[in-house]
Parts: sequence; structure tokens; C-alpha cells
Amino acid sequence: MTQDNHSLTTEFMLIAFTDHPGLKILLFVVFFAIYLITMVGNLGLVALIFLERRLRTPMYIFLGNLALMDSCCSCAINPRMLENFFSEDRMISLCECMAQFYFFCLAETADCFLLAAMAYDRYVAICRPLQYHTMMSKKLCIQMTIGSYIAGNLHSLIHVVLLLRLTFCGSHQINHFFCDVLPLYRLSCVDTYINELMVLIFSGSVQIFTITVVIISYLCILFAIFKIKSKEGRGKALSTCASHFPSVSIFYGSLLFMYIRPSSVKKGYKDIPVAIFYTLVIPLLNPFIYSLRNKDVINVMKGIVKKRKPHSILKQISPVTN
Repeated sequence: MTQDNHSLTTEFMLIAFTDHPGLKILLFVVFFAIYLITMVGNLGLVALIFLERRLRTPMYIFLGNLALMDSCCSCAINPRMLENFFSEDRMISLCECMAQFYFFCLAETADCFLLAAMAYDRYVAICRPLQYHTMMSKKLCIQMTIGSYIAGNLHSLIHVVLLLRLTFCGSHQINHFFCDVLPLYRLSCVDTYINELMVLIFSGSVQIFTITVVIISYLCILFAIFKIKSKEGRGKALSTCASHFPSVSIFYGSLLFMYIRPSSVKKGYKDIPVAIFYTLVIPLLNPFIYSLRNKDVINVMKGIVKKRKPHSILKQISPVTN
């Protein structure tokens, strides 16, 4: 293979889904609905936390940033994926590919650290309630949030820079619905051992560290809950934590299966089903799991609705009275 042939591929074709016209329309409608609900739910939650002073506590600051990162992930992936359902060429340039992966990796890495921060916050609130304001100060909350974004940016930059050492030749078809590093490695003309090793080291370190924090925090919370004598108090604490387990389990489980399993680069046929969970399903579910089951958020939303009702009634009456 010559060097000229190595540098031929500068554009890629995303061919994740079917070409059947009927199925394409159905999938487009389903994914567009998911995208719309995801953006409305997450950005609505961000706006609610930003505007309402009662929700400016560490837990809701983490939750707002989690919703913001989920919106970032959806914006990075979904518009291009929806466009490709009816695009003739479905081509994406190498620069666009790297930009898409950068924002996706930033969002997913930040999500890992924010979920760990939320778990620690719940641990302090339930297991150390008298020390909560000293152990979970606003300064520490801001530092943990900024640290999540810094970690996300560094992790993304490492893999994007390592992608620059690769050249691509032969097939330009990516069997995926977005530009992830693993499908790109399969198209590389050069040895990707270093890239794969860095994925294993950095992605593994991020996921193992954050999931360890989450597991230890929730185990301590469970032990504290079982010590509560009141059935009502135990039930409230359990319902709050139990709603978080499905989201956290699916998120970390799919990421670990995708990037840490042996021969993850070669086994590309499992990429799409697993990726759908952590790129589409989790950002869709998070606003409902973390907010609609939360009484504080529901009370704030009810208060906003009640405030607006008298104004709307006055607007309807005023033209008549005049």
C-alpha cells in the first residue's frame, strides 16, 4: 500500500441504519421524537434550576450540569444522524468527525464525574446530615463541577490528538450512526495499538474511578437507610436512591461493555445497540429519573404554573372590562 493510497480517505460515510424507505421514515420519527423530548426535558431542567433560587443547592447544581451535558451529547450526535436518514451521500469529513467525537467524549466523561459527585452529595446528605454544609460547601461544589469539565476536555483532547497520527485508506464506510473512535480505528492503515491502549487506560481509569465512588456512596447510603427505624423515612430514602440505580447501571454498563471489553475494536457488530443506550436512551431518561420523581422540582413547577394562571385569566378578562 502506498502513501498516496493512505491519504486518500478524508471523508467517511455513516451507514448505521437500514436503507428500506418505510423503516427509514419510522426510525426518523422515533429518533426525532427522542431528540425533541431529550432537549426539552434537559434544557427545561437547566432553565428551572438557573431561575429558581430554591434549587441552587449542590445536588441541583450537579443535576443542572448533568442535564447540560446530556443536551451537548444529543446536539453532537442526533442532528447529523437525523439528516443522514434522507441524505444521498451521508458523508462526513474527517474534521467534522473529530469535532463530533470531541463533544461526545466531553459530555460522556463529564457525565461520569457528575454522577460520582451526585452520589457523594447524597452520601453526605443521608449519612452525615449534620456536617452537610461544611462537607458539601458551595466552593467544593463549584470545584467538583469545574473539575468534571476539565477532565472531560482533557480526555477528549487526548483521543482527538491521537487520531491525528492515523491515516485512513480502503473503505470509507463507518458502520455506526456517529463518529466514534473504535469504528475509525478499524479503517486505519496504520497500527492502532497505541490508540487502543490509551482508550483502555484513560477510559478505564475514568469509568472505574467514578463507578467506584458511586458504588461506595450508595452502599454507605443503603447501610444508613437500614438503620432508620421509621418506615416512612426508610421508604422515602429508598425510593430516592432506587430511581437512580437503573440510569446509572445502564450508563456505566454500556460504557464499560463498549470500551473496556476485550477486542472491542474488532467486534464492531455490537457497537450500535450498545451505543444507543448511552447516547440516546440515558439522556432521554435522566430528566425524568432525577427531576420528575423529586418533590422539590415538582413543587417549583407547580408554583410556576400557579403564578401564571392569574395573569392569563386577567389577560382574558381585561379586554372585556375595557
